[in-house]
Amino acid sequence: MGSTGETHSVLTGGARDRDSEGRARNARPRDGLGRPLPYGSEGVPRQPEGVVRTPEETVREAQRLLDEGRPFHAHEVFEDAWKAGPEEERELWRGLAQVAVGLTHAARGNLTGGARLLRRGAGAAGAWVAGSGRPRPHGIDVEAVAAWARELAGEVEREGRSVDAAARAPRLRGADGGR
Repeated sequence: MGSTGETHSVLTGGARDRDSEGRARNARPRDGLGRPLPYGSEGVPRQPEGVVRTPEETVREAQRLLDEGRPFHAHEVFEDAWKAGPEEERELWRGLAQVAVGLTHAARGNLTGGARLLRRGAGAAGAWVAGSGRPRPHGIDVEAVAAWARELAGEVEREGRSVDAAARAPRLRGADGGR
């Protein structure tokens, strides 16, 4: 990984994709929900890994990706914040990453896993708020996001079908978007 967080994957003779530092990285193109496509297919641009953003940039970028129906990519943005942010906020970002990947699974048709991750992420983010006493960290309406995640989890279990990720994207800053 370079200083900009870029990875450059190459297919090695051992048939495993590796980045420029030799770590395993899958270079296959991905669709909007992060599923691997066959080599040579046209996919969507991948999120660079290891990008350090301000909390404001994290929320803005994650919301943009969620609105575009790309929750897998939003999860990667939250994961960067989880790994690079201050220790006291890691559980918040981890919970939001789980919510985003839960939406990813619900959109892919993995309803059981999606519901489980939506609930787990809602619980983690809610627990962080309860412990921190900060109900709207960085403008994020954690209570509304957690309620949305639990509601969606119940819906996918009841209805037994995948969801449209863009149509069901949560509003991180509440109904008005807080933008």
